[in-house]
Amino acid sequence: MNTIEDKQQEYIHAFNMFGDWMQKYEYIIELGKDLPVIDAQYKTDQFIVRGCQSKVWLHASLNEQGRVIFKADSDAIITKGLIALMVDILSGSKPEEIVHANLHFLKEVGMYEHLSPTRSNGLASMIEQMKMYALVFLKNTSVESLN
Repeated sequence: MNTIEDKQQEYIHAFNMFGDWMQKYEYIIELGKDLPVIDAQYKTDQFIVRGCQSKVWLHASLNEQGRVIFKADSDAIITKGLIALMVDILSGSKPEEIVHANLHFLKEVGMYEHLSPTRSNGLASMIEQMKMYALVFLKNTSVESLN
């Protein structure tokens, strides 16, 4: 299984293959098209990521192997691509790996310089929410292991 770092390196390589940011935006949009459909029960206010200008729904669960599985959707195409990117990188990792993940690839590919301030803030909110889910799973698992 690929680690968060492995996946970041794959995306750095993928983004570096494109000549300009219009191509990179098209790639981000394509990522969004490949995002698995989230169950309708998770497209409610309870699962909305606060701090995003467009609507982003994010759900997390812990599988039998103790790995976090994220499901998400958005009503905006670029935002949907951004959440798809983050779901691909973080989903399938252990909670502690997500909590401590240094998502350096975003800076290395120039993501923050090429997103509008509102999209950059939204992306930061998505990452923060994903790390919060992981932190809750981490705390709950360590409490359960004490019992």
